[in-house]
Amino acid sequence: MNSQSIGIFDSGIGGLTVANAISSALPKEHLIYFGDTEHMPYGEKSSELIQEFSVKITKYLIEKKNCKAIVIACNTASAMAYNYLKEEYLGKIPIINVIDPMIELLVESNYQNVGIIATRGTISSGVYQDKLKRRAPHQKYTAIATPLLASMIEENHIEDDVSKAIIHSYLGDPSLSEIDALVLACTHYPLIASIIDTYFDHKVTLLKSGEIVAIKLSEILQKENLLASDHLQKENEFIVSDKTKNFENSAKNFYGQRIKLKEVKL
Repeated sequence: MNSQSIGIFDSGIGGLTVANAISSALPKEHLIYFGDTEHMPYGEKSSELIQEFSVKITKYLIEKKNCKAIVIACNTASAMAYNYLKEEYLGKIPIINVIDPMIELLVESNYQNVGIIATRGTISSGVYQDKLKRRAPHQKYTAIATPLLASMIEENHIEDDVSKAIIHSYLGDPSLSEIDALVLACTHYPLIASIIDTYFDHKVTLLKSGEIVAIKLSEILQKENLLASDHLQKENEFIVSDKTKNFENSAKNFYGQRIKLKEVKL
């Protein structure tokens, strides 16, 4: 099992920020990334459709690619499909989402007022809100939907005046005026972290899923005795359900280096 791959999937390109963090934290591991570019973005789709897509991808990564663990590198899919996948593969293979590790960090933190920004699907699911109410009932927080950001980032429109105006409009929500930490609850958002950081004059701690999930995954693999003991001499695999030139060009921004993409239809 130790030499098997770690499967990571997302609705498209954003999960590459998580894959990059995992690759940095666990350099001996071999990763197989699946970006469901044919159906992106997930944020505006029904929970039934998101669960259907997530089940197909997970089944492919486990049965066809023989993965030893699955990381749902998408907040919307984590909210809509994690519980089903966890039950389906209980006792068989670890399934890790990007939400619970973040919640655990918030529960253990001393932040006074936390902001959460995410897609409409993630916010409307209430998953962050419900988990915080249950596990940290005294934690003050605000959760707002920022539906335009993911598509804007995927199109690499983040540095022009119009894009910055949209970002500032969301961050200017009065409920975020007194936060001391902001959860970037979409794996796309690390790409605009510097803009957000500047907006808040570097006074708000930005919490990104990638690094937090990588730490949690390492702990789980160690506990399950699944950590790779040797560096596997093969390149990580990057698969998409619809290969486009735009995705190929943007992937470098999300992963931090140029990658080879292969198209697989499920």
